[in-house]
Amino acid sequence: MAYRITNTFMVTKHKKTTEQWVEIIAKQELPAITSTAKMLDKFANDDVSSLTKLSEFILHDQALSSCLLRVANSIPHFGVTKVTTVSRAAVMLGIHTVKNICLTSKLIDSLLKSKNLTPAVYRQLTQLMATSFYAGILAKMMVPNYNEDTQEEVYLAAMLYRIGETAFWSSGGNLTDQLLSQQKQHNKTIEETCHELLGIDFNELTKGLASTWNLGDLLVKALDQPESRTIEIQTIFLANKLSQLIQYPPKTYREFNQLLAQISEIMQISVIQLREKIHQARSQAVKLLNSYGAQALSQCINPLPTLENFTTEQETQSPETLSPEQLQLNTIKALTQLTKTSKDFNEFLQLTLKALVTNIQLDRGTFLMLTTDKKQIKSRFSFNKQARLETVNIRLPVDDEHSAIAYIIQQDKPALINNLKQSYWRDYIDEPVEKFINKGAICIAPVKINDNPIGVISGHLFTRNSQISEDNFAQFCFLIDHLNMCLSIISRH
Repeated sequence: MAYRITNTFMVTKHKKTTEQWVEIIAKQELPAITSTAKMLDKFANDDVSSLTKLSEFILHDQALSSCLLRVANSIPHFGVTKVTTVSRAAVMLGIHTVKNICLTSKLIDSLLKSKNLTPAVYRQLTQLMATSFYAGILAKMMVPNYNEDTQEEVYLAAMLYRIGETAFWSSGGNLTDQLLSQQKQHNKTIEETCHELLGIDFNELTKGLASTWNLGDLLVKALDQPESRTIEIQTIFLANKLSQLIQYPPKTYREFNQLLAQISEIMQISVIQLREKIHQARSQAVKLLNSYGAQALSQCINPLPTLENFTTEQETQSPETLSPEQLQLNTIKALTQLTKTSKDFNEFLQLTLKALVTNIQLDRGTFLMLTTDKKQIKSRFSFNKQARLETVNIRLPVDDEHSAIAYIIQQDKPALINNLKQSYWRDYIDEPVEKFINKGAICIAPVKINDNPIGVISGHLFTRNSQISEDNFAQFCFLIDHLNMCLSIISRH
């Protein structure tokens, strides 16, 4: 008991006002961020001449120049042309995005290079930084129909939503280590412990740093009654909550799914679509963090939690326990809704493949695309029975009319093959097809856009002598028919 009293005294003697903590962090602990933030604030977002001046400023910082080029070349819409100059990157990205990259780079660099951090505090800091960065990516994902400047504002505000707490842990030293120890001993949250012993309110600290660094009003508004304000503000709050729950799953699946439902309603998409977008956002976040040279953070970004991550028995209402008919209906709704929000064929195909292996409980679902010369099909996407993307390398000839795949495409007729030796298929199973089916069972259906075939989708069971039921084959055909209809719809707009 005496140790606890002494330890508490050692901490409480550091109690200060929010203003004092802001000054300590901004001027003593993180002066590089303060300097960069003030410099970036001089370049107006709507001033063309500022872009040239900003490029000149970046060129004087070799680390910042290299980082900008790495990040620029990691962004998908840049295509195959590599960006090699700062000025070119600035023109293509726009001043708002470039300023955000510069500030993000300086934040990551300064925070990760903090000194006097024990392993426990470093772990606390890196996990907090990773979830904050991921929150920024998720928030930007949630506002796809807003203009680029608004998306960048939302990204920055969501990423900096917990900058007060992050900056505090980066200060290191005995103080932060003692606080972690106190928090564990008294079984309280970090926020409660810091507020009681140091007088720190992390929200107020964030507001103070946002004002000092002139980070804009959006962040401050997001900290003040976030759920009662505009969609942009709600998005910032929800993105941080989602990022937190992915990192630290709640006790029940229901609580997590309620958050997904709330976000999907705001985005006007299905939960299935949202899950796919979150998966893509995670890949983007990992890639970007690696571009920033922050592999220590990219390793901290978890995938969506599965049932094993929830600790209570209340998982009976999870999607895995829905009937096949309900799962199928949900997929049909998701594909239909996707025609209103996306024109990306890949999204439709991946959503369908993931649904197939889940709804019909197949070992693999694969889309094989026709080559330009129409003589082969080759694998484009494949999902295993856990509905996870996997890499397979499949090429099959379709220029032989006696090949089963060629027959299915030419006749525009789905096929169920439970037995390679069935008399009906005997003359159509050549060596490549036999190797592809691999002694299991398979169902195959053409994928078409406006009645023009673009490939096939296959559903596999690999266990020897396994059978795909007629009911499951009917569900398979129905789903592919609906996919074809959706692909035709988006091709006309």
